[in-house]
Amino acid sequence: MSTSEVDFVPVPVPRPNGRAAGARPAPPAAPPETARTMAGLREQRERLSAATIAGREEAVERQHALGKRTARERLDLLLDADSFVEIEMHRRHRARGMKISENRPATDGVVAGSGTVHGRRVFVYVQDFTVFGGSLGEAHAEKIHKVMDLALANGAPLIGLNDSGGARIQEGVMSLNGYGGIFYRNVQASGVIPQISVVLGPCAGGAAYSPALTDFTFMVRDTAHLYLTGPDVVEAVSGTRVTHAELGGAEVHGGRSGVATFVHDDEETCLEEVRYLVSLLPANNLEPAPAGGSCGATADRRPRLAEIVPVEPNRPYDMREVIAEIVDEEDFVELHEGWAKNVICALARIDGEVAGVVANQPMVLAGVLDADAAQKAARFVRFCDAFGIPLVTLVDVPGFLPGVDQEHAGVIRHGAKLLYAYCEATVPRVQVIVRKAYGGAYIVMDSRSVGCDLSLVWPTNEIAVMGAEGAVNVLFRRELAAAADPAGLRAELIAEYSDQLMHPYYAAELGLVDDVIDPADTRAAVARGLAMLREKRRAGPQRKHGNIPL
Repeated sequence: MSTSEVDFVPVPVPRPNGRAAGARPAPPAAPPETARTMAGLREQRERLSAATIAGREEAVERQHALGKRTARERLDLLLDADSFVEIEMHRRHRARGMKISENRPATDGVVAGSGTVHGRRVFVYVQDFTVFGGSLGEAHAEKIHKVMDLALANGAPLIGLNDSGGARIQEGVMSLNGYGGIFYRNVQASGVIPQISVVLGPCAGGAAYSPALTDFTFMVRDTAHLYLTGPDVVEAVSGTRVTHAELGGAEVHGGRSGVATFVHDDEETCLEEVRYLVSLLPANNLEPAPAGGSCGATADRRPRLAEIVPVEPNRPYDMREVIAEIVDEEDFVELHEGWAKNVICALARIDGEVAGVVANQPMVLAGVLDADAAQKAARFVRFCDAFGIPLVTLVDVPGFLPGVDQEHAGVIRHGAKLLYAYCEATVPRVQVIVRKAYGGAYIVMDSRSVGCDLSLVWPTNEIAVMGAEGAVNVLFRRELAAAADPAGLRAELIAEYSDQLMHPYYAAELGLVDDVIDPADTRAAVARGLAMLREKRRAGPQRKHGNIPL
């Protein structure tokens, strides 16, 4: 047999690395570890997808139909893009029975974590109404507790977006225990980090207390409701039929109760304003508020204040125009705009630095102080003092509102809150008397006697126990009654009283006023004063805490 008739089988030639030339190695079998890894990754992706999808489709549709967004849609509006770091995404409840055991969705109805707002760190939780109606159970509460603890530990603002049916009934007392933990942490964080509550849906029962404990509360008209007992309970107890909006809507809390600091028409506007507010606030009580672009207090901008404020003490004008002329870019954020309108509380920048502004509003009740106005201003003064924000007080006040209703409403006690707040405040404080300051209201509006650092007045100011006419009627009652020409005598005495006791130089000579300034120089003078006081350091007496007249 010839070689050609025999099948030729090549002999493999070994290569240096040991593999035979021309041989194809069989693919190795996947080790068990790799198979488990692949399965684990598939499960991870599936669970991630389930956790990031909101509740049932019909629940999402109902949410959108009401003009409300889902939890993660709200986060997209609130936080900088791609900045959110989520915690405990896969948390589930552990409850048993009462038709809840078989339904254990991931997140347990609240999304929590941290992100940035204009590049600054914040911590946030968002209740998800599409999962269990956003109701709070044990796991739900523990997620909120954790993010609150992280915010406090990191010294960063805390923002809570509330949209919840309240305590989860199926979990009984554990739900109430969860709320208690939230309230406790609200109080521990008070004055340490800014706390912002945003009410975007129902917030009933115990859930209503957390917004009341935080520094700022936002509400959205028509969709946000905040109350301790709902309409059904009110009707059962009192027989009064009332709607959700009438009982605890945004208009009620923004204009009557004072619970809502800000009220907005829609979620988009509301969350954008939350972002702007954060840009004005310090991260915590040990850091300064973020500085903005300085407009230069001594630049060629000379406020037209003399044109805005009439000399006549009884003519009204809008104090917001005065504030706009003093602050940078005529821009400020007014708190509680719809409640206690006779006093204005606002945050703004003056020469680039954040300041709190408290001002009487002559357009409403002639700018008098009453029980509500005193409470509103006192809380704002205490917030600014807690976070090192300087205070500018613009004074045009005829006194406290007289009347039986006010006395019975506790105007003395509420007025004492404002007095207490100013006496306790250690931040830089500048007072500007814009037109008049009479009686006890002069003292309460950050006078020198309660600790004001710098008091500025205009040449046309009137500072006295009361107006000249009232003073003359009290002091010279008998003389006027016996006078042949009481009207002439009264005019003469009023002029004499004004010349001797009411002009600003009288107070300046007594050291109660630092300077009498041209109204056009007000912005520059305030900015210089705040710059002078920027390094002010003053500690209060050693004590556990005072006993404010609550």
